[in-house]
Amino acid sequence: MSENYEIDKVDIQILHLLMQDAMMPFTEIAQKIGVSPGTIHVRMKKMDAMGLIKSSHLIVNPQKLGYGITAYLGVYLDKSSMYDKVVKELENIDEIVECHYMTGTYSMFIKIICKDTTHLKKILHDQIQPIVGIDRTETFISLEESFSRPMKIEMKGKGSNGV
Repeated sequence: MSENYEIDKVDIQILHLLMQDAMMPFTEIAQKIGVSPGTIHVRMKKMDAMGLIKSSHLIVNPQKLGYGITAYLGVYLDKSSMYDKVVKELENIDEIVECHYMTGTYSMFIKIICKDTTHLKKILHDQIQPIVGIDRTETFISLEESFSRPMKIEMKGKGSNGV
């Protein structure tokens, strides 16, 4: 696969539709943008091979599964050199769904989903704070997710996303 492959308007339309609904069949995508299902398949393979597509996800409502608390943790590390070791430990905690290496106040920022505040306290006390390399944490509980959306994609050198 050529590393010089550049995405075009059709690729952006495909991505836009799949970012809204990752379960949309290729036949439906093809019909919406006026190409064949085979074209969608080939384009998806190319975008996957070039590393443009990281993965696709089914997004569930955690509250419907009994997970009523979404919290964010600002993590202070003893030393930034501890980052890789701390990340490996955090990856073992199922309730952590995102982890970011940060500039600014915190060394790391993580998103954690728990059943309730007792569950959150247990995860913090028993699993996160004892990790070697973590100096301290600050916890922020989300009261509501106002919106969540995929990023807007624009073609290079163009002012429009073509969809």
